[in-house]
Amino acid sequence: MPARKATPADAAPDRAPKAGLPDASVHVENFRQVREARRAELVEDYVELISDLIADGGEARQVDIAERLGVAQPTVARMLQRLVRDGLVLQKPYRGAFLTDAGEKLARASRARHQAVEAFLVALGVPPDIARRDAEGIEHHVSPETLAAFEAFVRDAKA
Repeated sequence: MPARKATPADAAPDRAPKAGLPDASVHVENFRQVREARRAELVEDYVELISDLIADGGEARQVDIAERLGVAQPTVARMLQRLVRDGLVLQKPYRGAFLTDAGEKLARASRARHQAVEAFLVALGVPPDIARRDAEGIEHHVSPETLAAFEAFVRDAKA
């Protein structure tokens, strides 16, 4: 009778890697961070775009925001109300949306994260147009520690 081939189940229990779930508290924290990033993502996209539109043309009109985000104007109107309520945006009648100091600070931080992620992806060899697009989603889900590692990698790659 030929010898049977050993399988992972035959391995001694103390040598077999455990591929189970992490502790529940770890799962809770991981999912909490993802939910928090998702909630912040839309706000950050809006304030960053408003900042860019103001820098480019002096104001951020609702129609321009809708066009660039690819959403309907009523969607933008609801979000602008939320941003006003949260103290990030000021709206002026017959004018566009303008950022408060807090809104501009958030826009700068979001833009810096985006640029760091984009530079990291390019340093890895990702084509610039794809890196720009991918960074748009990744930037909101990167921890400060990971972002610092990205920035160090880019610095070292340039050295």
